[in-house]
Amino acid sequence: MTNGTSARCDLASIDEAIDRWADTVWRLTCARMRNDHDAADAFQNTFLALCKARPTFNSLEHQKAWLLRCACNCCAQIARRRRAHPTCTLDDIEVADDRPGPEHDLELDQMLATLSEAQRTAVHLFYFEGYSTDEIARITGERPATVRSHLHRARQALRLELERQNGDAPCPC
Repeated sequence: MTNGTSARCDLASIDEAIDRWADTVWRLTCARMRNDHDAADAFQNTFLALCKARPTFNSLEHQKAWLLRCACNCCAQIARRRRAHPTCTLDDIEVADDRPGPEHDLELDQMLATLSEAQRTAVHLFYFEGYSTDEIARITGERPATVRSHLHRARQALRLELERQNGDAPCPC
């Protein structure tokens, strides 16, 4: 694609766009997201949008502007998703003791296995996927009050199991 000429995006021009604008788009997504994983998602979504849309550009500046606008939109979409479904990365989780991660994960899996299927589903969707109780209700086909009940009973069961493992007296709550 030459500067100042109108051309349809084809695979070769997409490769050229990636070669030409990858650093620019990457820097923008990093600045906007402040998280390498989310920035990488926005970066990939930007160039995926270019592949899907295959727009016509009047110039290289037009192409650059389109990509930067698209990158901003992708960043905003990821940020909205993060606000609606907050999660944390494994790097954000601090293990309270010196046990290795896989053993800790095994212990957590064993504790979660003691819950009913409905409780495990509610716990996973709420705590690990970040869905609200209303969203979980739509996903599982249950009423929101039923989902809240599953979560409440699961927390009680997990608290009792932790107390049993630690030899603590049961909490009156």
